[in-house]
Amino acid sequence: MVAVNELTPVQIVKELDKYIIGQDKAKKSVAVALRNRYRRKQLPEELQEEIKPKNILMIGPTGVGKTEIARRLARLVNAPFVKVEATKFTEVGYVGRDVDSMVRDLVETSIRMVKNHELKEVQNRAEKLAEDRIVEILAPYPRKASSFKNPFEALFGNGGKSVQDENIETKDYENIEEERRIIRSKLKIGELEEEVIEIEVEDKGDGAVQFFTGLGAEEMSINFQDLFGGVFPGRKKKRKVTVKEARKILTQEEANKLIDMDQVISGAISNAEQRGIIFLDEIDKIASRDFRGGPDVSREGVQRDILPLVEGSTVMTKYGPVKTDHILFIAAGAFHISKPSDLIPELQGRFPIRVELDNLTEEDFKRILTQPKNAIIKQYIALLETENIKITVQDSAIEQLAHIAYALNESDENIGARRLHTIVEKLFEEISYSAATMENSEVDIDDAYVKEQLKDLIREKDINKFIL
Repeated sequence: MVAVNELTPVQIVKELDKYIIGQDKAKKSVAVALRNRYRRKQLPEELQEEIKPKNILMIGPTGVGKTEIARRLARLVNAPFVKVEATKFTEVGYVGRDVDSMVRDLVETSIRMVKNHELKEVQNRAEKLAEDRIVEILAPYPRKASSFKNPFEALFGNGGKSVQDENIETKDYENIEEERRIIRSKLKIGELEEEVIEIEVEDKGDGAVQFFTGLGAEEMSINFQDLFGGVFPGRKKKRKVTVKEARKILTQEEANKLIDMDQVISGAISNAEQRGIIFLDEIDKIASRDFRGGPDVSREGVQRDILPLVEGSTVMTKYGPVKTDHILFIAAGAFHISKPSDLIPELQGRFPIRVELDNLTEEDFKRILTQPKNAIIKQYIALLETENIKITVQDSAIEQLAHIAYALNESDENIGARRLHTIVEKLFEEISYSAATMENSEVDIDDAYVKEQLKDLIREKDINKFIL
């Protein structure tokens, strides 16, 4: 994750190239959109409000990298990101999710990101406080006699306690301090990890009560603990756990106490408004070719509901109002049956940048199998290494796999790079099944091995039995 001001569009494309093969036009478009956010932040504040993001519409078949480009872009700069399916939304008045829920999801994601960052910042302090609590459990201080003073003590001095009693109490405290020093040193070197202790933790029981409101299903709960603040003390419960587990639980509890949630929420809302990315997938499924009545009415209604969010509006969430003016929307669809012009004109105008993604070629399949950091072949090799099996995949095998994947996409439904998952899974199926009995083995995979393992796919006419 890199700060956006450190990345030029050329560098952004290079980073995306590590995970996505081809699709240079789409990468270029998202790189420019991301860089424009940085440029906008350098302008005077009054001018910043006037500059809206140029939303992007990606057009291309399934499995060519539309979602992956958007997801990797967000991860690159640690921006809040949500992926939603347009088909999940329905027109107002129908059963289904309301379109505002995508903004609420973005805010929840942003809060989680900001909170995790804040928790990391206070991790060391939380670990120290958790250790103090464990030491207190293992070697508690003796309760002072002063805790039980009666009303006459103020009149009669120390209540009859002798100097000898005070000396005994002082000696007890000195012994306890020595014991605590020993326990603390043992904790640091991990000697007490398996010791079982009893800890008192906050009860995470849900104190929420459901109410039906006009804000959607996501907003139908009120937590009375939050509502009344510290009026009602939080419930506690006791648990018996090992010191190792207690350290994790108590560190998390102390870290949550150290962070200011009001500040986290404020920062998260700002983060979502200024840097959020919403990926709206399957937008072609809500495009109507012409007005026929029936379900097409709902489709057009969903488009009209989405329109205010994309052009900029304020959405009410349980954390406060959220403006969508500067959220970047990236829509995507295959548009096999419909076309972008079937969307309502107002929505088309809100996605000024259109980019078509190319079908994957046989050469693309070769590169997808080996080049990306998370290449599928690398994943299988790493998985089988855990069983002490060394896999070597020859170039001839890669070429054969790419050829089969391309041929199946051409002869059957084109599902893009997802075809490789089915083929490679079939290729490694026998090795994965027998891995436990093949310890310390070496397997060399060449084109002959690929043909042998995938012969059913090559010969079978009805390949729907084998391929998604």
